[in-house]
Amino acid sequence: MEPLVNVTGVVLPMDRSNVDTDAIIPKQYLKAIHKFGFGENLFDAWRYLDSGEPGQDHSKRPINPDFVLNQPRYAGASILLARTNFGCGSSREHAAWAFRDYGIRILIAPSFADIFFWNSLKNGLLPVVLAESTVDDLFEAVAATEGYSLTVDLPSQTVTTPSGTQYAFDVDPFRKHCLVNGLDEIGITLQHAEDIRAYERRRAAEAPWLFQDLA
Repeated sequence: MEPLVNVTGVVLPMDRSNVDTDAIIPKQYLKAIHKFGFGENLFDAWRYLDSGEPGQDHSKRPINPDFVLNQPRYAGASILLARTNFGCGSSREHAAWAFRDYGIRILIAPSFADIFFWNSLKNGLLPVVLAESTVDDLFEAVAATEGYSLTVDLPSQTVTTPSGTQYAFDVDPFRKHCLVNGLDEIGITLQHAEDIRAYERRRAAEAPWLFQDLA
Protein backbone atom coordinates (compact mmCIF):
# COMPACT_ATOMS: atom_id res chain seq x y z
CA MET A 1 0.00 0.00 0.00
CA GLU A 2 1.33 3.45 -0.87
CA PRO A 3 2.27 5.44 2.26
CA LEU A 4 0.19 8.49 3.11
CA VAL A 5 2.16 11.20 4.86
CA ASN A 6 1.46 14.64 3.41
CA VAL A 7 -1.10 15.43 0.71
CA THR A 8 -1.56 18.79 -0.99
CA GLY A 9 -4.34 18.71 -3.53
CA VAL A 10 -7.37 20.24 -5.18
CA VAL A 11 -10.55 19.89 -3.15
CA LEU A 12 -13.63 18.23 -4.68
CA PRO A 13 -16.82 19.46 -2.92
CA MET A 14 -19.63 16.94 -2.38
CA ASP A 15 -22.27 19.26 -0.94
CA ARG A 16 -24.77 16.58 0.14
CA SER A 17 -25.48 14.95 3.48
CA ASN A 18 -26.05 11.22 3.95
CA VAL A 19 -24.24 10.15 0.78
CA ASP A 20 -24.52 6.36 0.83
CA THR A 21 -22.18 3.72 -0.52
CA ASP A 22 -24.56 2.77 -3.34
CA ALA A 23 -24.16 6.33 -4.64
CA ILE A 24 -20.38 6.06 -4.26
CA ILE A 25 -20.16 2.75 -6.17
CA PRO A 26 -23.44 1.21 -7.42
CA LYS A 27 -24.31 -2.41 -6.71
CA GLN A 28 -23.82 -3.67 -10.28
CA TYR A 29 -20.06 -3.14 -9.95
CA LEU A 30 -19.65 -5.29 -6.83
CA LYS A 31 -19.08 -8.56 -8.69
CA ALA A 32 -15.35 -7.91 -8.94
CA ILE A 33 -13.19 -8.71 -5.90
CA HIS A 34 -9.96 -7.04 -6.98
CA LYS A 35 -9.22 -3.53 -5.70
CA PHE A 36 -8.60 -1.69 -8.96
CA GLY A 37 -10.65 -0.41 -11.89
CA PHE A 38 -13.45 1.20 -9.88
CA GLY A 39 -12.37 4.83 -10.27
CA GLU A 40 -14.25 5.30 -13.53
CA ASN A 41 -17.45 4.24 -11.75
CA LEU A 42 -17.09 6.49 -8.70
CA PHE A 43 -20.48 8.21 -8.23
CA ASP A 44 -21.58 6.43 -11.41
CA ALA A 45 -25.30 7.25 -11.32
CA TRP A 46 -24.62 10.97 -10.75
CA ARG A 47 -21.61 11.17 -13.02
CA TYR A 48 -23.16 9.72 -16.19
CA LEU A 49 -26.49 10.29 -17.95
CA ASP A 50 -27.10 6.64 -18.79
CA SER A 51 -27.30 3.47 -16.73
CA GLY A 52 -23.86 1.91 -16.49
CA GLU A 53 -22.97 -1.76 -16.46
CA PRO A 54 -19.72 -3.68 -15.88
CA GLY A 55 -17.66 -4.18 -19.01
CA GLN A 56 -18.81 -1.00 -20.75
CA ASP A 57 -16.43 1.40 -22.42
CA HIS A 58 -17.09 4.16 -19.91
CA SER A 59 -15.13 6.69 -21.95
CA LYS A 60 -17.98 6.65 -24.48
CA ARG A 61 -20.81 7.18 -22.00
CA PRO A 62 -22.60 10.57 -21.88
CA ILE A 63 -21.50 12.51 -18.81
CA ASN A 64 -23.52 14.83 -16.60
CA PRO A 65 -21.81 18.23 -17.03
CA ASP A 66 -23.47 19.59 -13.87
CA PHE A 67 -21.95 16.98 -11.57
CA VAL A 68 -18.85 18.22 -9.72
CA LEU A 69 -16.70 15.28 -10.75
CA ASN A 70 -17.08 16.31 -14.40
CA GLN A 71 -16.29 19.99 -13.94
CA PRO A 72 -12.81 21.02 -15.17
CA ARG A 73 -12.09 23.16 -12.12
CA TYR A 74 -11.96 20.01 -9.97
CA ALA A 75 -9.85 17.89 -12.33
CA GLY A 76 -7.18 15.88 -10.57
CA ALA A 77 -8.69 16.40 -7.10
CA SER A 78 -7.15 14.29 -4.34
CA ILE A 79 -9.20 15.61 -1.41
CA LEU A 80 -12.97 15.18 -1.03
CA LEU A 81 -14.97 17.63 1.10
CA ALA A 82 -18.30 16.22 2.24
CA ARG A 83 -21.21 16.74 4.58
CA THR A 84 -22.51 14.76 7.58
CA ASN A 85 -22.87 10.98 7.71
CA PHE A 86 -20.80 10.40 4.62
CA GLY A 87 -20.56 6.76 3.48
CA CYS A 88 -23.74 5.50 5.12
CA GLY A 89 -25.68 2.50 3.80
CA SER A 90 -24.14 -0.88 3.03
CA SER A 91 -20.71 -2.01 4.19
CA ARG A 92 -19.22 -2.48 0.70
CA GLU A 93 -15.47 -2.08 0.77
CA HIS A 94 -15.59 -1.28 -2.95
CA ALA A 95 -16.51 2.31 -1.99
CA ALA A 96 -13.05 2.85 -0.52
CA TRP A 97 -11.47 1.09 -3.51
CA ALA A 98 -13.28 3.45 -5.90
CA PHE A 99 -11.89 6.54 -4.17
CA ARG A 100 -8.36 5.13 -4.16
CA ASP A 101 -8.56 4.17 -7.82
CA TYR A 102 -9.85 7.62 -8.76
CA GLY A 103 -7.02 9.33 -6.87
CA ILE A 104 -8.78 10.61 -3.75
CA ARG A 105 -6.66 9.99 -0.64
CA ILE A 106 -8.24 12.39 1.88
CA LEU A 107 -11.91 12.62 2.89
CA ILE A 108 -13.03 15.55 5.05
CA ALA A 109 -16.48 15.71 6.67
CA PRO A 110 -18.17 16.51 9.99
CA SER A 111 -19.01 12.80 10.40
CA PHE A 112 -18.72 9.46 8.63
CA ALA A 113 -20.64 6.21 8.80
CA ASP A 114 -18.65 3.87 11.04
CA ILE A 115 -18.05 0.95 8.65
CA PHE A 116 -17.07 3.21 5.77
CA PHE A 117 -14.75 5.14 8.11
CA TRP A 118 -12.80 2.02 9.08
CA ASN A 119 -12.86 0.57 5.55
CA SER A 120 -11.26 3.80 4.38
CA LEU A 121 -8.44 3.60 6.90
CA LYS A 122 -7.76 -0.05 6.04
CA ASN A 123 -7.50 0.81 2.34
CA GLY A 124 -5.11 3.75 2.43
CA LEU A 125 -7.61 6.60 2.74
CA LEU A 126 -7.58 9.15 5.54
CA PRO A 127 -11.05 10.23 6.75
CA VAL A 128 -10.67 13.55 8.60
CA VAL A 129 -13.42 14.73 10.95
CA LEU A 130 -13.66 18.51 11.34
CA ALA A 131 -16.28 20.66 13.02
CA GLU A 132 -19.35 21.38 10.93
CA SER A 133 -18.69 25.12 11.08
CA THR A 134 -15.17 24.54 9.74
CA VAL A 135 -16.52 22.39 6.92
CA ASP A 136 -19.02 25.17 6.09
CA ASP A 137 -16.13 27.64 5.81
CA LEU A 138 -14.19 25.27 3.57
CA PHE A 139 -17.18 24.80 1.25
CA GLU A 140 -17.44 28.57 0.90
CA ALA A 141 -13.72 28.85 0.13
CA VAL A 142 -13.87 26.08 -2.49
CA ALA A 143 -16.84 27.75 -4.21
CA ALA A 144 -15.09 31.13 -4.25
CA THR A 145 -11.68 29.99 -5.51
CA GLU A 146 -11.07 27.83 -8.57
CA GLY A 147 -8.39 25.25 -7.92
CA TYR A 148 -8.73 25.64 -4.16
CA SER A 149 -6.36 23.26 -2.42
CA LEU A 150 -5.58 22.09 1.09
CA THR A 151 -2.54 20.48 2.68
CA VAL A 152 -3.21 17.55 4.98
CA ASP A 153 -0.24 16.45 7.08
CA LEU A 154 -0.78 13.16 8.86
CA PRO A 155 2.27 13.19 11.17
CA SER A 156 1.22 16.56 12.64
CA GLN A 157 -2.52 15.77 12.21
CA THR A 158 -3.30 19.14 10.64
CA VAL A 159 -5.25 20.53 7.70
CA THR A 160 -3.76 23.77 6.35
CA THR A 161 -5.52 26.26 4.08
CA PRO A 162 -3.77 28.40 1.44
CA SER A 163 -3.90 31.33 3.88
CA GLY A 164 -2.07 29.34 6.55
CA THR A 165 -5.00 28.60 8.84
CA GLN A 166 -4.58 25.20 10.48
CA TYR A 167 -7.16 22.79 11.80
CA ALA A 168 -6.19 19.84 14.00
CA PHE A 169 -7.82 16.44 13.73
CA ASP A 170 -7.71 13.17 15.64
CA VAL A 171 -6.67 9.80 14.25
CA ASP A 172 -6.28 6.36 15.79
CA PRO A 173 -2.52 5.94 16.57
CA PHE A 174 -2.31 2.43 15.12
CA ARG A 175 -4.07 3.40 11.90
CA LYS A 176 -1.85 6.47 11.66
CA HIS A 177 1.21 4.21 11.88
CA CYS A 178 -0.19 1.95 9.16
CA LEU A 179 -0.95 4.83 6.78
CA VAL A 180 2.38 6.58 7.25
CA ASN A 181 4.24 3.32 6.65
CA GLY A 182 2.03 2.05 3.84
CA LEU A 183 0.89 -1.04 5.73
CA ASP A 184 -2.37 -2.81 5.02
CA GLU A 185 -3.44 -5.87 7.05
CA ILE A 186 -1.33 -8.20 4.89
CA GLY A 187 1.67 -5.92 5.26
CA ILE A 188 1.23 -5.89 9.04
CA THR A 189 1.18 -9.69 9.07
CA LEU A 190 4.27 -9.93 6.87
CA GLN A 191 6.22 -7.88 9.41
CA HIS A 192 6.11 -11.08 11.48
CA ALA A 193 7.05 -13.39 8.59
CA GLU A 194 10.12 -14.84 10.32
CA ASP A 195 8.14 -15.57 13.50
CA ILE A 196 5.51 -17.31 11.37
CA ARG A 197 8.13 -19.41 9.58
CA ALA A 198 9.77 -20.31 12.90
CA TYR A 199 6.42 -21.45 14.27
CA GLU A 200 5.77 -23.57 11.17
CA ARG A 201 9.19 -25.24 11.47
CA ARG A 202 8.62 -25.94 15.17
CA ARG A 203 5.13 -27.26 14.57
CA ALA A 204 6.33 -29.51 11.72
CA ALA A 205 8.91 -31.02 14.08
CA GLU A 206 6.35 -31.52 16.87
CA ALA A 207 3.58 -32.95 14.69
CA PRO A 208 5.04 -34.09 11.36
CA TRP A 209 1.87 -36.01 10.45
CA LEU A 210 0.04 -32.71 10.01
CA PHE A 211 2.40 -31.76 7.19
CA GLN A 212 2.33 -35.04 5.26
CA ASP A 213 1.23 -34.95 1.64
CA LEU A 214 -2.07 -36.82 1.64
CA ALA A 215 -2.54 -36.72 -2.14
